[in-house]
Amino acid sequence: MSDSKRYSTLVNNTLLFAISNFGSKVISLVVQPYLSYVLDSPDVMGVTSLMQSVANLLIPVVSLGVSFAVIRFGLDRSVDKASVFMNGLATICTGFALMLVCWPLVGMIPGAGEYLVLIYLCVLMSCLRTLCTQFIRARMLNRLVALDGVLTSASLLAFYYLFLDVLNLGANGYLLAMACSDACSAVFVFLVGRCSAFFRLRKFSASLWKEMLRYCVPMIPASISFWVINASDMFYVQGMCGGVDGHSSTWWVGLLKSGYYLPQIITIVGQIFYEAWQLSAVTEESERQEFFSRVFRVYASVMFCCAAGVVWLCQPMMHIFREDYFLGWQFVPFLTLASLCTCLNNFLNSVYVVYKRSTSSLYTMLAGALANLVLNYFFIRWLGPWGVTLASFLSLFLVFLLRAYSTRGLLVIDFHPVWMAVNLALILAEIAILFTAEHWVLPVTVLTAVVCALNFREVFTMVAKLFGMVRGRVRRG
Repeated sequence: MSDSKRYSTLVNNTLLFAISNFGSKVISLVVQPYLSYVLDSPDVMGVTSLMQSVANLLIPVVSLGVSFAVIRFGLDRSVDKASVFMNGLATICTGFALMLVCWPLVGMIPGAGEYLVLIYLCVLMSCLRTLCTQFIRARMLNRLVALDGVLTSASLLAFYYLFLDVLNLGANGYLLAMACSDACSAVFVFLVGRCSAFFRLRKFSASLWKEMLRYCVPMIPASISFWVINASDMFYVQGMCGGVDGHSSTWWVGLLKSGYYLPQIITIVGQIFYEAWQLSAVTEESERQEFFSRVFRVYASVMFCCAAGVVWLCQPMMHIFREDYFLGWQFVPFLTLASLCTCLNNFLNSVYVVYKRSTSSLYTMLAGALANLVLNYFFIRWLGPWGVTLASFLSLFLVFLLRAYSTRGLLVIDFHPVWMAVNLALILAEIAILFTAEHWVLPVTVLTAVVCALNFREVFTMVAKLFGMVRGRVRRG
């Protein structure tokens, strides 16, 4: 494929996911502030967040990380797609059966006993939905993936309204809404994506299953390590922050959950790009080193500009929540940097995906998880509940450094370290001023503008390309 063609394909796919996912992403940004009003207090928000984290911990264990194998092997032209689908389904059924056997053990997770049935339901529906969506993504049905994202977000909002606003079921309603939304999505994709045509029991392949498990099983501890870095914060706050400033531990967990709202913008931008990028990363085989380096520079530029903007807006934007959530802005700055690192880490993980080196993904994430467990404890003791956000950032930054080093044995990417260090230093300066200066607006605004100016060329190039494609589509329409 020619050089211009491969970049056009990447930009075209990114544009497709951005336009098609616009509705779903807008809905997802509405949900969190809505929950702050419909749930009784930050305490209830804290309980729901903890139970959702328990479900997120169990999902990679039950699925054995098979969703990673489904898309990777599904993209291989030489592999029978029906065998990929049946092997994935067999993995989930086996994993869920084992989790049923472990019912008493799972019930020992703090606070989970009361919600165990709903947690199991959430886990099963999420695994089935992920299997179906990853399978149609492997078949390049990108428009259907995007449509499903919109419908799933809309149905989730509708179920939230039904179970929380109308029926007032509290934490039970929160979990039930997630399970119902995932179930609707799984059925929709299975039928519309014609997954039924690949549902053939005789297509189960033991030899391919072994190969897929060899690839995806290392993803289980890697996913758990990612969970440790991103979700264990809540359990640390739950266990160590009761009574801080006269508030309960679940109150602080609810406030921490609200702090994830603005960094979600970074995650959304990164996710839209990554959905398109992983297709190009696997299928584009020539001149990968230059391709990865150029795309990384543009991608990181966009991420740095978004991060600087989120830090700049974190105080005024928290006013969209109910008044007792405003202090949540103090969790936002370092969570934003953590989200930035997550996006960059996902980019580097695509190198492991291309070369099927899932063990490298495991080792790097495991190192970050261990660092996070230690840092959480000490930073909470020194800084209070806000310490977990700094711990998350430093742990994910460690993962980035390890992946930047380890991927060089597979593919040499030019990271422009001086440029990256300057960007990071400017955003850290923003954060320092935000926490220490009473009149922070002008200096933080100036620093945000400097970050945008520093990355203007790369961002402008991408925006111009996207605008050109949009204009071309409009003319053709």
